[in-house]
Amino acid sequence: MEVGGLPVELWQLILSYLRLPDLGRCSLVCRAWCELILSLDRTRWRQLCLGCLEHRHPNWPNKPGVEPWSWREAFKQHYLASKTWAKNTQDLESSNCLSLFRRRKGWRRLRVGAGGEFSSLRAALAAASPYDRLVLLPGVHEEQGEVLLKVPVEVVGQGKLGDVALLASIDQQCPTAHLCNMVFMPARFSSVLYKTTSGYVQFDNCNFESGQLQIHAPGTCQVKFCTFSHSGIHLRSVALCVLENCEFTGSENASVTVEGCPSSDHNWACKHLAVLAKSSAVSMWEPDPASCPMAKRNGWGESLLGPVRTSEIVLGEEQSSFISAAHAQAREDTEFAETLQAAKEEEYPALDSNSSDSDLCSDDEEDAQAVYKLHYQAHSLSHTLADVTHSRLQSNRLHALQRDLKLKSLQQELQQDKEAQSLANSLQGCIIRQCLFRDGKGGIFIYSQGQAKVEGSIFRDLTYAVRCIQNSKVIMLRNDIHHCKASGVFLRLSAGGLIADNNIHSNCEAGVDIRKGANPLVLCNKIHSGLRSGIVVVGNGKGIIRSNQIYGNKEAGIYILYNGNPAVSGNHIFQGLAAGIAVNENGRGQITGNVICENQWGGVDIRHGGDPVLRSNLISCGYSDGVVVGERGKGVIEGNTIYGNKGCGVWMMSSSLPHLINNQISHNSIYGVAVFCHKDDAGDYPPIQGGSESFQEEREGAGGENDPDSEEEYPAARRPVSVALVELNSIDHNGAAGLHIKSSEALNVIANVVHANRGGGVAVLQSSRMTCVADNSIACNSQGGVLVEAECRVELRGNGIYENSSHGIVSKGEGIIVENDIIGNQRCGLQLLQAADMKVTKNRIQSFQDYGIALFDEAKGLVQENLIFQGRSKKSILRPMSNAEDCIIQNNVLLTFKKRFDTQCMLINPPARPHIEGGAPGSCMAAGGQRVSSITTRVDGGCHNHRSIFCTIL
Repeated sequence: MEVGGLPVELWQLILSYLRLPDLGRCSLVCRAWCELILSLDRTRWRQLCLGCLEHRHPNWPNKPGVEPWSWREAFKQHYLASKTWAKNTQDLESSNCLSLFRRRKGWRRLRVGAGGEFSSLRAALAAASPYDRLVLLPGVHEEQGEVLLKVPVEVVGQGKLGDVALLASIDQQCPTAHLCNMVFMPARFSSVLYKTTSGYVQFDNCNFESGQLQIHAPGTCQVKFCTFSHSGIHLRSVALCVLENCEFTGSENASVTVEGCPSSDHNWACKHLAVLAKSSAVSMWEPDPASCPMAKRNGWGESLLGPVRTSEIVLGEEQSSFISAAHAQAREDTEFAETLQAAKEEEYPALDSNSSDSDLCSDDEEDAQAVYKLHYQAHSLSHTLADVTHSRLQSNRLHALQRDLKLKSLQQELQQDKEAQSLANSLQGCIIRQCLFRDGKGGIFIYSQGQAKVEGSIFRDLTYAVRCIQNSKVIMLRNDIHHCKASGVFLRLSAGGLIADNNIHSNCEAGVDIRKGANPLVLCNKIHSGLRSGIVVVGNGKGIIRSNQIYGNKEAGIYILYNGNPAVSGNHIFQGLAAGIAVNENGRGQITGNVICENQWGGVDIRHGGDPVLRSNLISCGYSDGVVVGERGKGVIEGNTIYGNKGCGVWMMSSSLPHLINNQISHNSIYGVAVFCHKDDAGDYPPIQGGSESFQEEREGAGGENDPDSEEEYPAARRPVSVALVELNSIDHNGAAGLHIKSSEALNVIANVVHANRGGGVAVLQSSRMTCVADNSIACNSQGGVLVEAECRVELRGNGIYENSSHGIVSKGEGIIVENDIIGNQRCGLQLLQAADMKVTKNRIQSFQDYGIALFDEAKGLVQENLIFQGRSKKSILRPMSNAEDCIIQNNVLLTFKKRFDTQCMLINPPARPHIEGGAPGSCMAAGGQRVSSITTRVDGGCHNHRSIFCTIL
């Protein structure tokens, strides 16, 4: 009959009465009939799917109210899976002709119970032939002794689930079996409900109460739509088994235990299980538009998280620095640049070096300054200075940086990382899909080289979700793990695997705990709202932690200690209630390319022997300091953008030994870089910002000797360090001094650009040991260029100190000032006060309207061989008369301007300072902040101990 002969609605009504075989035959008639059959998806196919004894709702137990994307496809998958047990043909392989005499599977139906042919299951099994169906009638069936299953049969309970209860301990000794629609309860003599050591067993739509399933290799199993109450499964060396759509509640130990390396002795069913596992994986990853409007982005369905947010920098007073991902993508580059420029002008109206002079001077003064102006813009750091004075250029760079640090999806990660791709596609050991683990002690326990793959499952209200130890491997994809009393995922003793695209939140301990040599891949997870840290790496733990969103945790987003040594890259770590990343107690790690924003304490906190490599991160908009290097902290801090934090850009104690290299430190509310010698100098920072977890085992075993490979992995962080180094950084537009120093240890400040800060450029308030400030450009700061307080020891060498709003250098301490260019500052070029004792030689100094050099009070020392350019005031050197014997001033040269372009009055030979050997530092950078050349410069003499200082110029 032609399809067009009846209305479609009438066809659908007629076809809804057909059984499954008839629907299949109708779909083969023609394309039009096939489309009619497919159109029955939400009617007849749904009815067939929900009416089958072997099945429950396709999304049970996690989302029983959410319809599958196709009822027909779901029914097909479940139907094919339910027939797996009958695909055993091993007994017929010896002779193909035996298939002619093979009896049809399930040809007999034996009833067991009151009113049936057999009174007990044992009696029915004794009379059963291969592939017979044994139907247990409603009631309680109890077997007094162990039941041996020696022939392949199907045992099915009649009626609804719960009508049939079986109290028995069954030992399967046949190749295959199928059990369905029953409640299993333990016999009085054993807690083992079912075990097999060689065959394949399939459970569909069963309940297990207060007992255990035991599957030993080469045996295997498939368990679907089953409930385990105070029960569990123990798998030993199983090559491949599948647990799908099961619910585990009230376990006293682990609900699923996986022990031993997957056996190479495969059961006959393994190949069929592999096919089913692959097909169900494809269907599980299909988006569900009805229940998951953001499925293309995160696949969570009705997520607790709401729209995913990624970080976006917006400058402004008390303005949030995060916007939604949708708004971030819609904003054009030009609009972003204009907003950033306007906000910067509003917040920092007087910091633009191009306009600061004109604001202070009248038109006549501008003409006069044009006559006396010495041009210094051609020095080695001038290109960096130009970059930080152009707000539009800075905003474009920040926008480009954010684009480069955009969070990657799991699909992008798998395309780029073949090891992760191989793990995600692997099918070995126990496959657990769309299961619910709740209200018990443990979810999954994997040990002794066991392997498990967990997908689309929910773990909640457990003591722990997953524990993986002893060289075992776990692959976790798209699971929801929350409200565990301890850690969500715990890996230890050289465990590994892949933890990807999971939602891990609201756990009492760390979301992911990695320790004692464990080395997993942790990719693209959301780890948030924990009562402790997001991820903890402890006691020689390693791992690759990449492209995760870690936010809203009560303690550090990532906490590394006791020789923990992970690679942390491409993560967004934000809105934590403590530090973004904390590295303590000899923790290490390579921390690169992360966005660390809006954390309550330091963006990165390094203390107590922590020695990481911190490279190419964006650390911004924190409510405290950008980077904190506390007591005995170490590490290489290189190529980072530290921006817009409410505290300092970098805060460090003088007892720490970091190398602060090639960072952009700008627009922070207090100091750009602050160095203190006591904990109380910086207010009430907590002693360990990661938290207070108990790590006694790791503390006892922590030591460098435990990790023989560590020296080779990160040689930059392991090189001997004796003096803290601040080098090649751009420190600009901060709310107070660019560099604030109260130090009891030696410090080298080399080749930095310190520009347009609201306080002075460099302030040395305490320095009992030598502070070397060499080859820096210190310009356009709102106060003086350099301030040295009394009793401080300082060496100032080779710096360019230009156009600061007060004095170029003010010193009350002791040391040397040699070969600096101190030009164009608003007040004195160099001022020595109180009991200053300085050696001032070979400098070029000019002040437009004040003295080039001024000595007051009891200042003493040696002032010689300096070149002083005369300004408009005609003042050169102001000297005191009271201490002429202690203050030697000799062989200084005074140059006056004869005409506007007098070559004698130009900074030509040598050119304007600073001078950096081997070219500008910008040429020493490759993409990502990698260092590609190293030049060692010797800075001779000048120190009171007559020793040379060696500085590494990168």
